[in-house]
Parts: sequence; structure tokens; C-alpha cells
Amino acid sequence: MKMIKPVVNISKIMDAHDVIVCGLNGVIYDGNKFKQEAIEALIRLRKNGKQIVLLSNTSMRLKELADAFYAAGISPKLFNNVVTMGEVVHYQLKSPNNRYAALGKIYYNLGDASDTGVFEGLGFQSTENAARADFLYAGKTCTIPGSSAEDSMELLSHSASLGIPMLCIGNDTSAFVDGEIRSASGAFAEQYAILGGKIVTVGKPDKTIVDYALETYKDVEPSRILMIGDSIPVDIKAANAAGISSALISKGIHVNFLGEGYIPDVTKTRELATTVGAYPDYVISSLRW
Repeated sequence: MKMIKPVVNISKIMDAHDVIVCGLNGVIYDGNKFKQEAIEALIRLRKNGKQIVLLSNTSMRLKELADAFYAAGISPKLFNNVVTMGEVVHYQLKSPNNRYAALGKIYYNLGDASDTGVFEGLGFQSTENAARADFLYAGKTCTIPGSSAEDSMELLSHSASLGIPMLCIGNDTSAFVDGEIRSASGAFAEQYAILGGKIVTVGKPDKTIVDYALETYKDVEPSRILMIGDSIPVDIKAANAAGISSALISKGIHVNFLGEGYIPDVTKTRELATTVGAYPDYVISSLRW
């Protein structure tokens, strides 16, 4: 059984790794603001010669994310490479023979109405009537405007019965929004699948996404690549699939189970990891130097 080592400061394990693959939500961002302590840790890692890759399941495009960094006084040049699922899907949608071509061009947005960057300039149209959509779109945190949980379930059930597929960007079932843990796109996708709906997903824990983000680092020993994330089913599972090292942020989406202790609870971490079937090499309460 893999040993899970508690860590207080990322600097303590810095020498064992050359490439850091960092998540966004729950790691350097809490859904409302960037975590200064985490950003400072990344800056220090760069100064110590580490390569920093930002790999996020967010539906945000690169420009939108870069604008958010600039607005917070953070240079995107902090990262050697940035990969978002929004950008990946947008790029793939440009090709007429892509895996999403059969979905159609008319979508119903299950979440934030402003979340349209994925389809920008590609001839897609949104509709306010789910029954008229070619597909449902689950991107940013999904909350159908003006709908109760019962209404949302009815919409999903009806859409599934009509055979309308769902495009889900990111497999996260939970995410930080304004400092709170809320349901994310993956939760809608899971429910839709239970209802018999067809889902098309992109993002971690898919190994191919990790391989794509690490294309430049093929010559680096996998054990010297460290993925940092706050989700065992998403980040840690992805790291395990890719054969690289991983560190779990305990004060992320699992905080209600793992607790808010400065020193992470290894016993609870192992219990949760065993339930999921994915194990981190390290557990750290927050990303700090």
C-alpha cells in the first residue's frame, strides 16, 4: 500500500521534483480570489528552477484566464505552460471531423450564461428551450437560473428521454465558488448518466489530458513530475493514471471530511483515497512555500 506523507511546506519536497503540474480551483484559487500564499509558493518554485504547468478542468479560455491573472496583479508568465479544458474543446471544435461534430450547433447552457467562450466564433447558438437544443452544455458551475432542484431534475430527465446528449467540460463534481463548495459540471453529468442520458466529457482524470499538458516534458522521469490538486477522484486519479507523483490539498473540496488542520490528517486521507481507489504521495493542507 502506498505511503502517504504529510507535508507542511512544499519547499520540503521541492528537490525531489523538476516539474509541478498545478490545478486552479482549490489550489491557487478559491472561486472568488487567488490565494496569495499559493501564488507566492509558485513564484519561489520558479526561482528555484522548477517548471510550472497549470492544468485546469475549467471551461475558461486562455485569454479569459490571463485577464483574471492580470486583474489580480499576477503575470501569466509565472507558468511555463497553461492548459484549460475550455481551450482544448474550442480548439477541437474548429475541426469539422472532431469528436464533438455529431453534437450539433444549438446548445442549452446549464450554468453561467456568460460561459460562451468555448463556442466563440464557431457558429454555435444557444437556446432557452432545452427541448430544442442539439445538446446540453455543462461548463461553469451549474445552476439553472430560476430553477429549483426539482425543476432541474425534471429538465434533465426530459432531455434524457429525448436523447439529447450533454457536453460536460471537466469531471469535477464539486468546486469552490465564492469560497464555498458547490456542485460542478461533473455532478450534472453523473446525474444525467443515471437518468440514461448520453454524456461526452473532457478533462482530468483522463490520462490523455495529462499527457497533452506534459508533451514538452517527455524526457523527465515521471516520479520527478508532481501534480498538485484538491480532488482525489479528479487530480490524484489523473496523476496515478499518468504514473506521476501527486500531492493532495486537504483544505480543498474534501475539507469537510479531511478537516482544516494545519497538519493534514493522513488517516482520513488514506480512508478517502481507499474509497476512490486513487492515492496521493503527499498531503498538504494548502499550497505554501
